[in-house]
Amino acid sequence: MTQPLRIVFAGTPEFAAEHLKALLATQHSVIAVYTQPDRPAGRGQKLAPSPVKQLAQAHDLPVYQPQSLRDPAAQAELATLKPDLMLVVAYGLILPQVVLDIPRLGCINSHASLLPRWRGAAPIQRAVQAGDAESGVTVMQMEAGLDTGPMLLKVTTAIEPSDTGGSLHDRLARLGPPAVLQAIEGLAAGTLCGEVQDDSLATYAHKLNKDEARIDWRRPAAELERLVRAFHPWPICHSSLAGETLKIHAAELGEGAGAPGQILSADRQGLNVACGDGVLRLTRLQLPGGKPLAFADLLNSRREQFASGQVLGA
Repeated sequence: MTQPLRIVFAGTPEFAAEHLKALLATQHSVIAVYTQPDRPAGRGQKLAPSPVKQLAQAHDLPVYQPQSLRDPAAQAELATLKPDLMLVVAYGLILPQVVLDIPRLGCINSHASLLPRWRGAAPIQRAVQAGDAESGVTVMQMEAGLDTGPMLLKVTTAIEPSDTGGSLHDRLARLGPPAVLQAIEGLAAGTLCGEVQDDSLATYAHKLNKDEARIDWRRPAAELERLVRAFHPWPICHSSLAGETLKIHAAELGEGAGAPGQILSADRQGLNVACGDGVLRLTRLQLPGGKPLAFADLLNSRREQFASGQVLGA
């Protein structure tokens, strides 16, 4: 067992909170928590603390929320903490070199992909969208580039045909914390060395946005089926029918052919819609003002609305 370390934790969403929870159960001392400033949330758009801030406050930990770590005052504040190590998980702010140099053992990051594949903001969803066979968590020593640092440790998991962005997120949130704790012990003992990433294999996971969740029925059904899974539970794929927005919560590949966006049939198994190549069967939908429902339940009251020959997204 290594000597306890003084650790600063930096993170924001639930994925990061799971890592902080695991760290708090060790002998190491979490001396401060950094998280993004509170953001408007919900229908009332009231300022809400991040999951990491909520957990930190529940454990009476000092919380810092600078707008930027490029601010010399914020950097000086961090330096006064004299950390041995800084653990960064989905923090959302850039750490300049001066910050990376503050902790005695540097800064390490838990990234939800098998680097160098899927550097960037949305690695979990992009892996599902691309049809990758596997994903995982990479613990790396941070440097000034975006997710470019030497890799300390990797854990992998298969991406199942039924996986969504949400289910893969939850699995990686369970795999990441033990890997990080193992890496911390190796760093503290001086037994862990980083492996340099091969930049020629790097791909970039662009941030998600609602615009790309709008279904383009000219695309192949296989691509759209992965997109529906990748963008669940956010931002949720959607299309329109007769001026109403349809949110698509689940879909599978169907059979048949027709013009892109055309409804081919509707039955208790789903709504069959022609794509640029193949058919997508929509199995769980949400109408405006309603809840997500299995299509079989919608069909009972809306059969005329989903008549064959109509076109989605027109």
